[in-house]
Amino acid sequence: MSESKKKKEIVFVNGGRTPFLRAQTDFKKFSAYDLGRLAIAGLIKKTKLDGSHIDHVYYGNVIQDINTSNVARESSMAAGLPDSIPATTLSMACISSNIALTTATDAINHGQINAAIVGGVEIMSDIPIRFRKIFRQKLLQTQKYKSPTDWLKFFKGLSPSDLLPEIPSISEFSTGETMGESCDKMAAKYGVKREEQDAYALRSHQLAFKATEEGFLENEIFPVSVNNGNSIVEKDNGVRPDTDMDKLAKLSPAFIKPHGTVTAGNSSFLTDGASAGLVMDKGFALNNGYKPKALIRSYTYVAQRPGDELLIGPAFAVPKVLDDMKLTLDDIDVFEFHEAFAGQMLTVLKALDSNEFAKDRLKRKKKVGKVPWDKLNHWGGSLSLGHPFAATGIRLVTTAANRLIKQDGRYALIAACAAGGQGHAMILERFNE
Repeated sequence: MSESKKKKEIVFVNGGRTPFLRAQTDFKKFSAYDLGRLAIAGLIKKTKLDGSHIDHVYYGNVIQDINTSNVARESSMAAGLPDSIPATTLSMACISSNIALTTATDAINHGQINAAIVGGVEIMSDIPIRFRKIFRQKLLQTQKYKSPTDWLKFFKGLSPSDLLPEIPSISEFSTGETMGESCDKMAAKYGVKREEQDAYALRSHQLAFKATEEGFLENEIFPVSVNNGNSIVEKDNGVRPDTDMDKLAKLSPAFIKPHGTVTAGNSSFLTDGASAGLVMDKGFALNNGYKPKALIRSYTYVAQRPGDELLIGPAFAVPKVLDDMKLTLDDIDVFEFHEAFAGQMLTVLKALDSNEFAKDRLKRKKKVGKVPWDKLNHWGGSLSLGHPFAATGIRLVTTAANRLIKQDGRYALIAACAAGGQGHAMILERFNE
C-alpha cells in the first residue's frame, strides 16, 4: 500500500506473543488452536480490549490442521471474543501474519471496519502426516462398500510401501529444494562466507540473551501454563547464550554436503508459537481510550524467482517503501528484519549495499545503502528467538514499535522473506499524541 494513496491514519495499538519454543518441547501437546486462543486472550487482557470494538480477526497459519482449518475463527471464539465477529485465516508462508496485518489495514482504509485483531500461529510439533495418495484413495472407496466381501478387494494393487506415512517436506513445490538448500546457493552466489554466517548467528543469540536478561522482551510475551497448570513458561527457549564461534564452526553443513555453509547453528529452528496484535483506525482508537504505539505507513509485497534467489525478497521490498515515504536508510531509527538464515540476512544486507545489484536488479542509479548494525535486530531475531512461520510477522511489528518508544526513534523498517521467492517490507512511525 502506497503512503500517498492512504486515506486514513491506521495505528498499531499493541501486540504480543506466547513464548517461542523449540518444537517438541513444552508446547508439543498443544494445537495451533490452543496457542492461537492463548495469544488472542493475552492481547485482550493486555490492551483491556472491549470485544465489541473488534470487527474482524485476520490470523495467519501455514501448516494447517484440517480439524481447525479456519483457526482464526476457532481461536477467536475460544479466546472470549463475541461469536458475531468474522474471522479469516490467511497463509503467505513466513509473512502470513504480515499479510494478516495489511489485509486489516486495507479493510480499515476502505471504511469496511474500524478495528481488527491480527496475528498468526504455528505448531511445528504437530504437523499433519498423511497416508500416501493411493492408500488415501483406497480408504475413500471404502465409504461405498456395502458388504463384508467388499473388503476382500481393499489390498488389491497395494504394495507395502503404499502403507508408509507421507511426512510433509519443508521444500519449494516449484523447485523441490528446501529453503536451506536455496540459501546455501544464494550465499555462494553473493559471496557470503561460512564464518560470516556463524558470526551473525552468534550476534543474534547474544542480543536475544541480553534483551531477555534486561527485561525488554518480557513486555511482549504472554506467559503460558503447561503440564496441567503445574508450571508456567515465560521465556523463549531457543536462545543459546553459551554458544561461541568454536562451537558453531564444528557443526557440519545441514543441506548441501560437504561444502555447504548453512548449518543448524546459523539457521532458524522449527518453532511453536503464536502472536497477536491490535490494529485500529486512529480516530476510533483514541475515541475509545486506546493508546497506540505506532502508525502504519507504507508497505509492499514482492516476488522473485524461487530458484537461486528464494530468500532475497527484502532487498527488492525495502527500496519500494523507502521511496514511497521519500526516506533513506539514514532516516530509519529501528530495523527489524526476519532472520530465516544468517546467510539470507547477510545476502540481503550485501545486496542493499551493492551498486551492482542496484543497477542490474533494481534499475537504480546507486545502491540503497548500508543498514547500520547498531540499529538492526537489537533484541535478537528469528535465529535466536525462533520462527513459528505465521507468527513471526507480528513479533517483528511488536518489537519494532516497542523499540521506537524505548529508543526514542521515529521510523522503523520491517522486512521479511518468505517461501515462493516472496518478500515484504513495512514502515512504522512512532505515534505521538
